[in-house]
Amino acid sequence: MTDHRSSASASSLTSPDRRQFVGLAGLAVAGALASAPSRVSAQALTDFDILNFALNLEYLEAEYYLRAAFGRGLDGADITGTGMLGPVMGGTTVPFATAAIRQYANELANDEEAHVKFIRAAITSFGGQPVARPTLDLQQSFAAAAQAAGLGAGFNPYANENNFLLGAFIFEDVGVTAYKGAARLLQNKTVLDAAAGILGTEAYHAGTIRTVLFSRGLISQAKKISDLRDSVDGPTDLDQGIVLGGAANIVPTDPNGLAFSRTANQVLSIVYLGGATSGGFFPDGLNGTIR
Repeated sequence: MTDHRSSASASSLTSPDRRQFVGLAGLAVAGALASAPSRVSAQALTDFDILNFALNLEYLEAEYYLRAAFGRGLDGADITGTGMLGPVMGGTTVPFATAAIRQYANELANDEEAHVKFIRAAITSFGGQPVARPTLDLQQSFAAAAQAAGLGAGFNPYANENNFLLGAFIFEDVGVTAYKGAARLLQNKTVLDAAAGILGTEAYHAGTIRTVLFSRGLISQAKKISDLRDSVDGPTDLDQGIVLGGAANIVPTDPNGLAFSRTANQVLSIVYLGGATSGGFFPDGLNGTIR
């Protein structure tokens, strides 16, 4: 794939007031079907559906970082809900050799754990039900992704801090583009404001990972991962490595300097590593409507 600045289209947002959101389970999200994954068949999506889709992704990030930083996963109280509760395969504490990288990992782990708690609480407070954590593969999924990207066999993101950073790069940018893509589908202003806050945090995370990868000269490895994401998320060439036109490309943007978006379908294709309804990081698929 060739790095380029993708074009983006602006869209307007409409938001019901807070009282209306209590009954959101019966509301269709305007325009959602146009950007919904093909795996969702002819049904209207609600803000609850979109929040639970985000929760699935936050489970993945939280479990990855918590194991790398602290050698533990999410608390039992933070993983229950509707759908099948699955195990987490793989993941151990990274033997960090650099104090700064260890601190980055700690901060990211704490942020992602907080996101899980926040989204679950938000869904519950508005009368919805959060989905349970689905089965997560933090072992074979990374090895398969790395091999498909041309980084060789047996890749272990927990083996050292460089591998940890490359592992984070596999899906960190995806979270930013997923929240950006979902923003226009959210009906409630309160929920949109919260999603914007999480998007900002994820963008800081992604920028940190990209900066450190660039400073360590892991440019070709990052480019291969970027190309892999592009190869499985559809025919468009959205993704960008950490170098563009021979210069640092810490912030992947379109010609207007805007972060680009991914549809739910594109995000699922990446986290499933090209699988139709499951695979990759989610061997049994996501929980919830969008899967």
